[in-house]
Amino acid sequence: MENSRAIILAGGQGQRLRPLTSDRPKCMVEILGTPIIAFQLHWLRCYDVRHVVIAAGYLHESIVNFLGDGSKWQMRITYSIEEEPLGRGGAFKKALGSISSLRETDVVYAFNGDIICNLSLKALADFHVSARAMASIVTVPLSSPYGIVDVGDDNIVTGFREKPQLPFHVNAGIYAFSPAIIDLLPDKGDHEDTTFPLLAKQGTLKAFKTTNILWKSIDTMKDVSEIRSEMERVLLSAFLQPDQIELIQ
Repeated sequence: MENSRAIILAGGQGQRLRPLTSDRPKCMVEILGTPIIAFQLHWLRCYDVRHVVIAAGYLHESIVNFLGDGSKWQMRITYSIEEEPLGRGGAFKKALGSISSLRETDVVYAFNGDIICNLSLKALADFHVSARAMASIVTVPLSSPYGIVDVGDDNIVTGFREKPQLPFHVNAGIYAFSPAIIDLLPDKGDHEDTTFPLLAKQGTLKAFKTTNILWKSIDTMKDVSEIRSEMERVLLSAFLQPDQIELIQ
C-alpha cells in the first residue's frame, strides 16, 4: 500500500531465550545466521514499506548498530527509545507519535519484534480499509500442543492426529492501525488490556483470520529450533522446484 509505515516492538528482553539474549534484545536473536528483525525488514520491503519505526529499550544500541538509518535496507529507519518501560501499548503510542505527515486514511502496520511471518501485508491493508476498522488483528489457527486421540463408540480408538489445528484462532501479534488510534492508546500499559476492549465495544476492532501461512512467535529455545527447521524445509522445497531453478550452462 502506497506510503505505508510500520512499527516494530523491539524492546523484548527474551528472558526465556537466555543465553542468546544476554547481550542483545530478542529481535536480534539469529535464525540461520540472520537476526529476526532482518527477516521482518525484508518482509516489509516486499510490500514497499519505506519508513519503519523501531520501538526499543533493552540493549537498543545493538539494534541501532545493526540497522543504522535504513539506507542499506533501502528504507528509512527511525527509533523510538523508551527511557522507562512503557508497556506495549505505551510503546506503540510513543512510536506512532514520532511519525510525521500521517493522513487519516493511512495504514500503519504494527507488530512484535519476535515474529517471523510471510503474511500478505497488502491483503491485511485492503481488509483493514474495507472494514473501516480502527485496528485489525491478524489471527492464526490454534494448534494443539499435543497429539489427539480420536475415540469412537464404545471407547474404541479410531485414530491419532499429531498436533492438529483446533477450531479457535489466536492473536498473531500483527496489527493494522488507523492513525487516529493514537488517542486511544495508553501512555503506559498494554493495548490488549485497555485499547482493544474499548474498540471491541465500539465495533471498530476487526479480525483478519488467516490459514496456511508461515507464522512463528519466538519465545523459547524450542521455538528457535522449530522455526529453523521449518525455514530449512521451505528453502529446500523452493530450491527443488524444477521450474524455479535456472541451470547454469
